[in-house]
Amino acid sequence: MNSQAITGRSFYQKFVDVLGLIRFSHTVFALPFALLSAALAWRVVPFQLTHLIGILLCMVFARAAAMAFNRLVDRDFDAANPRTAQRHIPAGKLSVPFVAGFTLICVMCFVASTLLFQPNQLPLLLSIPVMLFLLGYSYAKRWTSFCHYWLSAALMMSPVAAWIAITGAVSATPLWLAAIVFFWVGGFDILYATQDVEFDQSKNLNSLPARLGVKNALRLAFISHLCTIVCLFVFWIVSGLGPVFLVWLIAVSLLLVYEHSLVRPENLTRVNTAFFHVNAIISIGLFLAAVIDIALFPRS
Repeated sequence: MNSQAITGRSFYQKFVDVLGLIRFSHTVFALPFALLSAALAWRVVPFQLTHLIGILLCMVFARAAAMAFNRLVDRDFDAANPRTAQRHIPAGKLSVPFVAGFTLICVMCFVASTLLFQPNQLPLLLSIPVMLFLLGYSYAKRWTSFCHYWLSAALMMSPVAAWIAITGAVSATPLWLAAIVFFWVGGFDILYATQDVEFDQSKNLNSLPARLGVKNALRLAFISHLCTIVCLFVFWIVSGLGPVFLVWLIAVSLLLVYEHSLVRPENLTRVNTAFFHVNAIISIGLFLAAVIDIALFPRS
């Protein structure tokens, strides 16, 4: 598609393309954990609507900037990979200048959104270092096989950041929630990367499946998810949540085992099912279970 065709696309088409570019539906992976952290923080300090709006805006803009930047710097690799060749930049749906401009706007909006937490200065002061870390993930595959855990470290910041933004401090509760995100995301990103082993090896890109082989990488992903389950139980104890969350915690443990039953070294066709559907249920379910638990068993 040439530049004239890109320019001629309607506003609605471009809006849909932008949502597709940043995989807006995948917001369900990180946002519920930020909101869960906020819900627990509001047991410590009074609820403020501006804080809720700030968390939502910061999450949306930070993720949009990181995703758009990733598509921007990986556009040549995406074009060469049959699995990703139809992504928006290589397919000609969105131009490089447009995506670059969109990324810059999202970065500025993210920083501006932290002002909603005033007079707490920490969100504003930390906004640039956080954004640099998020954007840095896009280069991780070029030099480390542990790029999956750079991504998980980026997402694990969301519950900690939400807690700091609301309370102005940090405690064990958001840190254990962050640990859950770290091992959970790292594990399922390893699963996702098994689809590109041959391509990554041919382009000298780093990933654990490319380095260790699919079979060993799947074992490491399983160990990572076992660590997730351990962190979930510790978080349940530290956070003081009750029986509703415990029931869903057990269900999540079973879902993680089920996720790994979907993917076999000799059959990777169900990776996308394991990646999106199961993980969306896990993240949204944990948030809802916590909210119900807080509502039914409030602290005295």
